Amino acid sequence: MLRKRSIPRTFHELLCVEKARLEAQLKNASQEQQRELIERRLRQIETVSRMDGWMASAELQPPS
Repeated sequence: MLRKRSIPRTFHELLCVEKARLEAQLKNASQEQQRELIERRLRQIETVSRMDGWMASAELQPPS
């Protein structure tokens, strides 16, 4: 039996999916410690997203 192949996603799409999942999880978080961990992860995703955009930009030049 063949496995169903998943749809390929870009790195940016994966980040957006994870961000949406964490935001939904944050709404239902009851403990302060749990909320802080989720908020930290959301900040990390935002930083990675900015870094990815910077690395993909046309202005980025290799070190000389």
